[in-house]
Amino acid sequence: MDESKRLVTVTINGVEYRAEEGEILLSVATREGIAIPHLCYEEALDPYGACRLCMVEVEKRGKREMTTACTLRAVDGLTVVTDSPEIERHRRIILELYLAQAPKADRIKEMAARYGVTRTRFIRKVDPTDPLGNRCVLCGLCVRACHELMGAGAINFINRGAYTVVNTPFFEANPVCLGCGACARVCPTDAVRIEDSGGERVMRSFGSTRVPLAQCRVCGEYFAPVSLGERIAARFDPPLRDDLHGVCPACRAKGIARKEILAQTGGVIRHV
Repeated sequence: MDESKRLVTVTINGVEYRAEEGEILLSVATREGIAIPHLCYEEALDPYGACRLCMVEVEKRGKREMTTACTLRAVDGLTVVTDSPEIERHRRIILELYLAQAPKADRIKEMAARYGVTRTRFIRKVDPTDPLGNRCVLCGLCVRACHELMGAGAINFINRGAYTVVNTPFFEANPVCLGCGACARVCPTDAVRIEDSGGERVMRSFGSTRVPLAQCRVCGEYFAPVSLGERIAARFDPPLRDDLHGVCPACRAKGIARKEILAQTGGVIRHV
């Protein structure tokens, strides 16, 4: 918490907490150990309340209204309830829908079980050809990370309504993919599959797009997508030293440490 910012008092489930003014309530609750289920929230992205699991009740003038904790900002006197019977009923229905949408997602099964939901009234057949393994809940985090964080736009939503899926255009390999893996890192249900095979990173879930990997010129190991490395290197100011180009992080760290030791010892490395 940044003490330089104005602090306000918020009340969660009858207990007062201090928070930064404008801080996301979901972040406040998480910091204080208050569990609010969620799928679509990622600190690096602006919240947009897609999954609807983090609904809480806000008390205003003696009445309560439901809203998403990930889009609710802390203001002085804010009073919320995170686990009322109405909220729990809402979450059980949402989790039933997710069990139908992503029947192979272990995280969804675990979340649902906490609310006593072990089966769903909403039927959807398991698709053995689904490139996302019947684990995608359409939270949109992978799409947003690809577009907003990486600026690649390699994947997007396809179709509409019940037929909506996430993938590359026409489910084919997309050469604009950087192979960064941001899509897999933000996915809350482990739906995105990526494999490193030899000198390539294969985006199995997204058209089996193949991205060349850079090979370390010191140890010979493949360590990062070439296109991603070039993009990052172009942003260095001052530019990356020539002796560090094409070197994996492990060898780079060893090289820097060696130079520091030589500088400190007058060019002599003593072995103990």
